[in-house]
Amino acid sequence: MADDRPIGVFDSGVGGLSVLREIRARLPRESLLYLADSGHVPYGEKTPDFIRARCRAIADFFLERNAKALVVACNTATAAGVAELRECHPELPIVGMEPAVKPAARATRSGVVGVLATTGTLKSARFAALLDRFAVDVRVVTQPCPGLVELVEAGDLDGPRTRALLLSFVEPLLTEGCDTLILGCTHYPFLRPLLERLVPPTVTLVDTGAAVARRLEDVLVAAGLQGEGVATTGFWSSADPQQLQRVLPVLWGAPAPVRRFAG
Repeated sequence: MADDRPIGVFDSGVGGLSVLREIRARLPRESLLYLADSGHVPYGEKTPDFIRARCRAIADFFLERNAKALVVACNTATAAGVAELRECHPELPIVGMEPAVKPAARATRSGVVGVLATTGTLKSARFAALLDRFAVDVRVVTQPCPGLVELVEAGDLDGPRTRALLLSFVEPLLTEGCDTLILGCTHYPFLRPLLERLVPPTVTLVDTGAAVARRLEDVLVAAGLQGEGVATTGFWSSADPQQLQRVLPVLWGAPAPVRRFAG
């Protein structure tokens, strides 16, 4: 039988919309709930304890709305909180995400991979484990990117400030010989068109949104939770809902009402 309960998807802000787009494209008959925790963005500068508390509050919110599965569409929240979420909710399929170290290590020709990510992701034990597992034969150069998340939150994807800041983060990686760049934050795929203009065409850009959508599909099929109804998408924000509402046409591709999450 079909299970038409919704899937909850959240991020520290609007970045997870890049993952939501991939989920909608791959699973057009699934209803989705999206929560932007923009009142606490960016997670990358917060403590692990704070992020875990936010993950618990948001998971409870989705469960109150009868969610059948949860997608943690944030690298930092996955690193800090997904293990605890799975312990607290063993009955709930939970899909997290992580920087695409494995495909980047396979793609590099120079043997040097660059990572653009938040400070929280780069400091996490989960990221260190990824390097130990998949990057033993390549050199990985990391670059924290403070300020980029806030610019994407504001919908500034190609303005002078965004261009200058992104270039300042990318140039050191290119100088190190990186020919593959990991977009290690869900906000960064929205900067891909600008990034493609800033790097040589020989540089490969890698992110994990499509892989997360595939993993979610596999999980739903394995658990017999596929939806077959008329799909809907609902949006919430812990900041001013109008802020998310303004950028949805650009980042989601269509306008939609946004409700306030007060948790």
